[in-house]
Amino acid sequence: MSKWVRRTVIGITAAVIAFLGTVQPASAHGFASTVYVHVTGDGGRIRTTVALEYDLFVVSAADLEKDDPLFRAGNAAFEAGDTKEQAAALNAHAKPAVRYVTERFSVTSDGRACTPTQVGDFTMSRREDVPYADLLLDWACPEQGSDHQVRSELFPDTERYVTGTKTIVTYEIDGRSGSAALDADHPSFSVGQSWYERFWEFFRLGAEHLLTGIDHILFLLALIAGSRRLREIVLAATSFTLAHSVTFMLAALGLVRAPERIVEPVIALSIAVVAGWYLWRLWRHGGHATDVGTGGDGHFSLDRAGWTRLGVVFCFGLVHGLGFAGALGIEEAWSWTLLWSLLVFNVGIEVVQLAIIAAVFPLLTVVRHRAPRAGLWVTGVICAGVSVMGLVWFVQRAFGT
Repeated sequence: MSKWVRRTVIGITAAVIAFLGTVQPASAHGFASTVYVHVTGDGGRIRTTVALEYDLFVVSAADLEKDDPLFRAGNAAFEAGDTKEQAAALNAHAKPAVRYVTERFSVTSDGRACTPTQVGDFTMSRREDVPYADLLLDWACPEQGSDHQVRSELFPDTERYVTGTKTIVTYEIDGRSGSAALDADHPSFSVGQSWYERFWEFFRLGAEHLLTGIDHILFLLALIAGSRRLREIVLAATSFTLAHSVTFMLAALGLVRAPERIVEPVIALSIAVVAGWYLWRLWRHGGHATDVGTGGDGHFSLDRAGWTRLGVVFCFGLVHGLGFAGALGIEEAWSWTLLWSLLVFNVGIEVVQLAIIAAVFPLLTVVRHRAPRAGLWVTGVICAGVSVMGLVWFVQRAFGT
C-alpha cells in the first residue's frame, strides 16, 4: 500500500468516525418547528392566517407574560389530545397569545407598519400529524400602499425551545401570488420581489434541509459506499430522485398523506437497511463484495444484485419524499402555489446530493483501485457506523425513547 493511499484511508476513516461521533441520535432533524402563513388582500386591507405548533405556542405565549394558567390549561388540553379544549385554553387567554404573535410577526406597506386586529377565535388544525393553532388577523395598512413586506421572528432560537424555525408563507395580494420561506437569517420578504429571488429562497431551503438533515446524508453515504461502479451510484441517485419527486408531486396535489410517526421511523430503517446490505455482501463475499455478477448485459448493465438494490432504493426514496414534503407542510389539496416552490426545494436537495457524490465517490474509487483491501475496510467502517445510527434512530422514533 502506497504512503498516499495509507494516508487517505486513515483520513477517511478518521473523518467518518469523527462525523458519526457528532451525530445526535435523538432526532436527525433536531427539535425544529415550521410556522405556516397565508396572506390575502388588496390595497390597504391585508388578512393573514397564522398556524403555529400548538404545544410550542402555549409554552412561548405563557412564558411571555409568566401566565401559568395558560400553561396549565394549554398543557392539560395537549396531553388530553382534545382539540376543543386546546382552542378553549387559547381563547380564554387570548391576550398574551395574540400579543406573542403580533410582537414577532408583522406586515408593512411601503415601509409603514400595518395595525393588526384579531378576527374570530383561535381554531385548531393538524399539520405533519401534530396539532396547530390557527390565528386570523386583519391588518389595517396606509392607503395606496403598493409594496407589502411580511416579517416573521416567531419561535426564535433565543427562546431555547426549538432551533431553526422556518416560516412558510403563501400569498395572494394585489393580483400577485407566490410563496416564500423565512428563517432567522432571512426573516422578511416583499411581495414585489422578483421570481429569481423567490427561486433562490426555496433552493437555499432545500440545500440547507439536506445539509442539516443528517439522516439523509447518512443514507447517501451508504449508497455511495455500497456502489461498485459509477454507473450504480448514478442510477441509485437517479432512482432516489425520481422516487421522492413522485412523492413530492402527490403530496402537493393532496393525493398522498402519511403520518410523521410512520414516515420518520421508516426513513431511519431505510438508512440501516441500505448500509446493512453492503455489510451483508462483505460478510458473504469478503474481498469479492465489489465484484459485478453475471447477467449484467442489459440496458443498464446491472446484475441481479444491482437491480434488486435499485428497487429497494426507489421504494425508500418514496418514503424520503414524504419526509421532504413534510418539511414544507405540503398537505393542502391542489396547492399549486406551493408546488413550484416544492420543485425548487427539490432542486436544492439534488444539487447538494450530486455535490456530495462528486466529492466522495471518486476518492473511494481511487482507494479501491490502488488498495482493494483498504477500500473494503473504509466502506465497511462507513456502512457499519451508518447502520448503527439508523437502527438507533429507528428504535427512538418508533418507540419514542
